[in-house]
Amino acid sequence: MLDEQLQEHNKANEIDEKRVTEFKSNRLFFLLGGFFLANALIAEFIGVKIFSLEHSLGLEAWGINPMGEGVPLQFTAGVLLWPVVFIMTDIINEYFGVSGVRFLSFLAASLISYAFAMIFAAIHLVPADWWVTSYQEQGIDDMQNAFMGVFGQGMWIIVGSLVAFLVGQLVDALVFRKIKQYTGNTRIWLRATASTMVSQLIDSFVVLYIAFGLGAGWEMKLILTVATINYIYKVAVAILFIPLLYLIHTLIDKYLGQEIADTLKKLALQKN
Repeated sequence: MLDEQLQEHNKANEIDEKRVTEFKSNRLFFLLGGFFLANALIAEFIGVKIFSLEHSLGLEAWGINPMGEGVPLQFTAGVLLWPVVFIMTDIINEYFGVSGVRFLSFLAASLISYAFAMIFAAIHLVPADWWVTSYQEQGIDDMQNAFMGVFGQGMWIIVGSLVAFLVGQLVDALVFRKIKQYTGNTRIWLRATASTMVSQLIDSFVVLYIAFGLGAGWEMKLILTVATINYIYKVAVAILFIPLLYLIHTLIDKYLGQEIADTLKKLALQKN
């Protein structure tokens, strides 16, 4: 009788531990996934703005010469958030594997496509007469044209951005996993930086070629120049963010508990 009670007690404890593990892991995935999706969506929409890095910092233009031409450091505003997406990708990969990254990447691409479809529909709605001129005192003569200019990105830009995003994310996840198979849970900096360097080499050049080479007729020399500058920036930021990556890992391990964290990391390597 006593043995049966002990068995039932141990079984109940195992169920409780399993529930705690599932709760914490699910909550972590929702949190990381939500932040990943939010940053991907926001980056797409603010990416229409091109800004000068030097002037934003109050500096004179440096004129980088990657292809023999002096080019000021000008980026889309989306680069402010993409490094955060890179970090989220690596962390999700660490705890939920390639399958977790793949699921969120396709979900993000679907949501971005849906958002652009809704914006396309909104652009073609007939505007109210009073709304068109409602911001003239702020220097905007035609709100409909302003709305179209900000949200009505060209089709090639949308296609290029989505293709580059998906390819970059999937390559990042595969490279990250391959390196982790050799390094285990150590050298987070190595797999995070290496996976970003490989994936963003593809992302930086693919999006510009599709969006502006095919869509706007840019010469290959200009595409290579702008893509090289963007790539150098992304890699530099990824390196600077390494301390943040370690901090996030520490906080997550503390939240999950070392045993649960180690279990998730082990399972992540087994997921395809």
